[in-house]
Amino acid sequence: MTVDTSPAGVPSPRDAGARSEADGPGGEGSGELGSQHPLRRHRSSTLSAAELADVRGSLSPSRAADFKTCPLLYRYRTIDRLPEIPSTDQVRGTLVHAVLEKLYELPAAQRTPAAATAMLQPEWQRLAEAEPAMAELFTGDAAADFDGWLASAGELLDGYFMVEDPQRLEPADRESLIEVVLDTGLRLRGFVDRLDVSPAGDIRVVDYKTGGSPREAFEARALFQLKFYALVLWRTRGVVPRSLRLLYLKDREACDYSPDADELARFERNLGALWAAIERATAAKEFPPKRSRLCDWCSHQSRCPEFGGTPPPFPAPAEPGTEPAAAPDTEPAARSDAEPAAGAPGSEPAGADAEPAGAGAADLGGAG
Repeated sequence: MTVDTSPAGVPSPRDAGARSEADGPGGEGSGELGSQHPLRRHRSSTLSAAELADVRGSLSPSRAADFKTCPLLYRYRTIDRLPEIPSTDQVRGTLVHAVLEKLYELPAAQRTPAAATAMLQPEWQRLAEAEPAMAELFTGDAAADFDGWLASAGELLDGYFMVEDPQRLEPADRESLIEVVLDTGLRLRGFVDRLDVSPAGDIRVVDYKTGGSPREAFEARALFQLKFYALVLWRTRGVVPRSLRLLYLKDREACDYSPDADELARFERNLGALWAAIERATAAKEFPPKRSRLCDWCSHQSRCPEFGGTPPPFPAPAEPGTEPAAAPDTEPAARSDAEPAAGAPGSEPAGADAEPAGAGAADLGGAG
C-alpha cells in the first residue's frame, strides 16, 4: 500500500476530458435506526426482475464485517433488526460524507474549503430532519456540545482538502448503489462514496474515512470494503478497478491499492464461504457471541450472553415468496468508520480474505 500525505497535484480525469455522469441509481436499505439512510432515501435496486428472482441472499461489506466480528451482532442487525442509537462520531461521519457529496454538485472552481464549511449547517439540518435520532444527540445538556462537534466536522473537511483537490476531479458517480447477483444466487451490494473514471476507462473506487488511519497490520482489513466494491464492479463492468483509494481525513492520508483479477476471484470464493456459514447459522438459529475489545462499544450488551443477557426469540421464518431470514441486508443510518465498534483505527473486522495487502498505487489523479 502506498501512503501519500502531500497535497493533490496530478491532473484528474476531468482535466483530460473524462465524461461526467449524473448520480446513478441507489438502493433502499433500511438503516439500523429503522429508517432509510438519509443520503440514499430515494434510490432503488438496479437489478432487473429476472435477476432479483434468482437472489437467495444479500450481503454488503458492513454485514459481512458484522458476521466476522461477532455472529450475534450480525443476527441483531440483520435478522432481528434491533434499533441502535448512533454515536456523535458516527453522525459526524455521516455529515462529512453528505457535505463531500454535495460539494461535487458545485462548479469545479467553487469547490473550496470555505464552500464546504458553509455546507455543514444546512446539511446537518437536512440530516436531522431525515433522521430525528441524530438530532436527539444534541438535546438537553448535550446541546452545549453542538458547536464544538460541528467545528470538528469542519476540521475533517479541512483534512480532505489536504489530500485531494476537488477542483481537479469530476467523479463519474457519488454515493451510488452497485450490486450484482453471482452465479450462486448471492447478491452483493453496497454504496460507493465515489467512482472516478479516466478517459481510457480506468476505474478508481474512493472511500472517505473519518476515523484515524489503521496500523500497518490492519491495512488488509481496512481494504476489505473496497475489495468488495471492486469485485462487484468487475462482475458488472468486466473491468478490474485500477485503484482503490482510502482517504483518511483525520490523519490527512491517502492510501492507494491496486487489485488484480486473481485476487478478486479468490475474494469472491471466500465471500461465498462466508455466506455459506451465515446460511448454516440461520438454519440452526445459532449465532454465538464473539467477545472482543469491540464489545465496549456494542449497543446490545444487555441482550448478550457474554454480559449476562438473553437474546430475544429467533424471528419467525419469512413468508413464502419473500427473502429468507438471512437475506435482508441493511446499511447503517449513520457512518460507522469513526467508532471502534464498527471500524476505528486498528479495530476493523477481518475481511473475507485474510492475506496482507500488497503494494501498487494506481495513477488516476487526485492525491499525489
